[in-house]
Amino acid sequence: MIIFAVQKKQGVMDNIQWAELPFGYMKTDYNIRCCYKDGKWGELEVSSSEYLNIHMAATCLHYGQEAFEGLKAFRGKDGKIRVFRMDENAKRMQLSSRGLMMAEFPVDKFEQAVRKVILLNQRFIPPYESGSSLYIRPLLIGSGAQVGVKPATEYLFVLFVTPVGRYFKEGFKPSKVCIMRDFDRAAPKGTGNIKAGGNYGASLVAGDKAHAAGYAAVLYLDPKEKKYIDECGPANFFGIKGNSYITPVSTSILASITNKSIMQLAESMGMTVERRPVLIEEIATFDEAANCGTAAVISPISQIDDLDENQQYVYTTEGKAGPVCERLYNKLRAIQYGDEEDLYGWVKIIE
Repeated sequence: MIIFAVQKKQGVMDNIQWAELPFGYMKTDYNIRCCYKDGKWGELEVSSSEYLNIHMAATCLHYGQEAFEGLKAFRGKDGKIRVFRMDENAKRMQLSSRGLMMAEFPVDKFEQAVRKVILLNQRFIPPYESGSSLYIRPLLIGSGAQVGVKPATEYLFVLFVTPVGRYFKEGFKPSKVCIMRDFDRAAPKGTGNIKAGGNYGASLVAGDKAHAAGYAAVLYLDPKEKKYIDECGPANFFGIKGNSYITPVSTSILASITNKSIMQLAESMGMTVERRPVLIEEIATFDEAANCGTAAVISPISQIDDLDENQQYVYTTEGKAGPVCERLYNKLRAIQYGDEEDLYGWVKIIE
């Protein structure tokens, strides 16, 4: 009976087209859970269920006490499993927790959970040559019951994984984005700088309109004055101007771990990094432009269409990324997969 079950599982794995994976959800074997109760976190627990049993008055359902993260594990050419900057994800989840008045999940426990969930599901890590990876989704929710706007006293940490392909279907090929001033991703001093689910809920309508019009994403302007570039839907934005790497800063932008890493790589390549408010007029001066984030890594932008002002800014007409974006992308991916030496201590080998 046990042999049959193993054979059946292996047969399913044999049918996966790793190089053709979408960025979506696929059931894997196990997930990790941990409960916060009576002022302390419990032990990590392993579950094979895909479902949560939560109270109907849980604060995550009524008052938005919910935060999540996203990171990836990669199988290298040498067969080793590498995970990228999980300590940074742990720290950012703590930042989100403080912003939503949730119990902070300890960094060491976070890393222990990541290692455990990867090893339990390692048969789902795509092979090196596929270009796909294992996406790791940590989730923290207020699970305690409340009727009245106040934080819960109980919380649930959940960690699941799923193999994924590229976030943007174009992959590392330039795609179009658009500006629509009728929509904001987040309030000026709201939750835009933390990874809260509500930020993404607020982007669904605009994103759907953009996709229907043939755009990969919406490039949001600052929600206060509509004068500055904010963030590009699910990812940070950056522009290349000469030897400068320019990326926006504001109180409503999520601090991307990928962008932080690319900035460091750009500096190591001799580029000047400028993290500052970026006026919308500046997009006409960029040589290259792109989105960046855990899911997308780097997604070059072919053109930006300002739909309200009927303006179009074109960065490439040849269907390929600019040289700086390509160089940064290849460098980051090489470190993630272990093809180049990690000089920054970003990668942890899971064994």
